[in-house]
Amino acid sequence: SVPADASNPESVVVSVLNISAVLGSQAVLPCKSHRMVWTQDRLNDRQRVVHWDVHSTYYGDNKMERLCDMYSAGDQRVYSSYNQGRILMPENAFVEGNFSLVIKGVAESDAGIYSCNLHHHYCHLYETVKIQLTITKKAEEAGEFWDGEKPVLVALEGSTVTLPCVNRNHIWTERHSEEEQQVVHWDRQPPGVPHDRADRLIDLYASGERRSYGPLFVRRKMNVTDAAFALGDFSLRISELESADEGTYSCHLHHHYCGLHERRIYRVSVTEPVRERKVVNLTTHNVAPAVVINLSAFLSDPNVVRGHNVINVIIPESRMHFFQQLGYILATLLLFIVLLIIVVLITRKRRQRGESQNTHPVLKDVNLKEFTVDTTDLTPHKSEDIRLDYKNNILKEKAEQARSFPAKNIDLDK
Repeated sequence: SVPADASNPESVVVSVLNISAVLGSQAVLPCKSHRMVWTQDRLNDRQRVVHWDVHSTYYGDNKMERLCDMYSAGDQRVYSSYNQGRILMPENAFVEGNFSLVIKGVAESDAGIYSCNLHHHYCHLYETVKIQLTITKKAEEAGEFWDGEKPVLVALEGSTVTLPCVNRNHIWTERHSEEEQQVVHWDRQPPGVPHDRADRLIDLYASGERRSYGPLFVRRKMNVTDAAFALGDFSLRISELESADEGTYSCHLHHHYCGLHERRIYRVSVTEPVRERKVVNLTTHNVAPAVVINLSAFLSDPNVVRGHNVINVIIPESRMHFFQQLGYILATLLLFIVLLIIVVLITRKRRQRGESQNTHPVLKDVNLKEFTVDTTDLTPHKSEDIRLDYKNNILKEKAEQARSFPAKNIDLDK
């Protein structure tokens, strides 16, 4: 990037504007000079002129009269035949910068307030010098003084008087190449960057030369019309706005020939797009009347201070809405109960399995040799005839055999 040219004279800030544009849109920063005619001098330098006027009350009519005028590229012109040959200005007035008026043989009718008017139509410059002339018949009263507003000359009747009007500013005394001295440039300051470190965007010259700075995509999206100097319109157009385009922009108008140095400041901010303006008609069945919101009336009111457009819509509840919410609650409660029952059943089944394992002792291998059985205490007992009803013959035979064999003593150690 190219920094702003600090060598240029300090510009006079003539306007400060805050511009807010929507993201993705095109922003136009207006920069127009109504004072300057930004065109070349195509009238052969007839845009510089000086003329002398007099405001006299001698004849009682209290009127302003044009005495003479002269263009920088032409001869001087005297309006009244009475003044032909008796009033004149230097022929090289626009070279020396001396526009003084010489009056020969002054008379009492010449008394009044004279004004020397310098006009530069090309630069829109107007300067006026006023001098009061008083005629006296006494030589000792002749002289000049300052009355607090303008100089006063007291001249002896019949003498020659020179009313001074000198301006040696270069715009009145010589011509320059206006094309080389008309320059317009745009600068941009990102947020937080001071003016003396601003980035140069565009340089424009009346000769047609144009210089753009920065990356290619920045040069393509920022544009000034090619007929800027012909129209006096140096507005900057920024297309496809982005958040990175925010900052402070400056339009500098420099016309060194005319002594014009103006600066216009624009603070650009980028906002989010506004939703489409429309009428929203919210209706439901079996409810109160529909709620209608007119967004267009809200958005079009310039007196409303808006940030983000947030609209809260409250819809009256209906019976259907109540039962729908109740159904959601009941379904949630039923699901919770089912889950609770499943958890209880699983817990109970695990407890039953634990109790069954505790009721069956663990069987161990028993060695009968470790035990001694004493059969001496066994006394024979009289067997009793037991009459049983048997289901089959096999069981009956086994019972009879048991009764027929007496008990024996068994020694397990043998």
